[in-house]
This record gives sequence, C-alpha cells and structure tokens, in this order.
Amino acid sequence: MCGICGKISLNSAVSENLIHKMREVLKHRGPDDYGSRLEALGSRGGIGLGHRRLSIIDLSPAGHQPMSNEDGSVWIVLNGEIYNFLGLKSALEKKGHIFKSRTDTETVLHLYEEKGADCVNDLRGPFAFAIWDSRKERLFIARDRIGKKPLYYIYKNQTLIFASEIKALLQDSEVSSEV
Repeated sequence: MCGICGKISLNSAVSENLIHKMREVLKHRGPDDYGSRLEALGSRGGIGLGHRRLSIIDLSPAGHQPMSNEDGSVWIVLNGEIYNFLGLKSALEKKGHIFKSRTDTETVLHLYEEKGADCVNDLRGPFAFAIWDSRKERLFIARDRIGKKPLYYIYKNQTLIFASEIKALLQDSEVSSEV
C-alpha cells in the first residue's frame, strides 16, 4: 500500500502546506518515506504532488517519490504494484531508457515517455498513479481496470484534487464534506 495525492489549479498556486496535510493524513498507507513536488504554472496556477511510501520493491532511496525522469520534465506518484515491470523495463532499456532505480514506479514513468496515455494498456497489476508532464502541461491520472487501488477526485472551478482516500481531499478548505 502507498498513498498518493495532489492538486492542479489553473486559477491559483498550490499550497505546500495543503500537499503536506493531504500527504500526512495518508501516513498509515506509507510509513517508510514521503515526498512532495510543487510547480508553478506560469502566472495561472500550480500543481502539487504528494506521496507516502510503503517500501516493498527497491528499498533504497532511489525509490523515493515523487520520482522524475532524467531531465525532471515528467514526474510520477504511484500506489500499487506492476507485476510485469521487469519485462517492461528490459524492453525500455533496449530502446535507450536509462534507469536509476529498480522500481516498478520508474518503469511506469519511462513507459509513459514511450507511449503516453497508452502506457496503461501494458500494465498488469493493481495501480493508481498521477503523472505530471511539464513539457505538455498535462496531468495524467489512471488506475487499474478493476479499481483495486483507490483513486478519488474532485473537479471544480478549473481545479482537480485527487487522493488515495477521501479524507485527504477534505484537507482542502475548498472541498465540502457534503454529499
């Protein structure tokens, strides 16, 4: 288990404090490590990603999330396990992708670079992830077909907030607990 969370707004910056609160309410999902990434979107808004890690594959610091590609233009937070990541990783290495960890997370990141949103078609196992592609200014969020790994979200006023649990969404004062 791990926990992911984030917010992207086209209207305002994303608060580091908010991402911290969202991430910390997910602490029970990942007690081993945590991280966040914030980025301004020009004068329009911002994006923030948060992660709580339960270390299972590659226990080293190389598995820290959010994780980026080599040039820092694409970032990922992932909850889950990709069963076929070793085969995918081998094929990606043959295409010239360079890995700095032994994680399934990094494999998803490079697979996204190779195939874009179609990367989900190659993934086997339970997962929920968010990928921020700063080159395209696109946030791509996906979860496994069965929905074993939870992913909740709210879209309102050109703002998307997502998390592994609803209580993380409720850390944002703009989110009402009313149904």
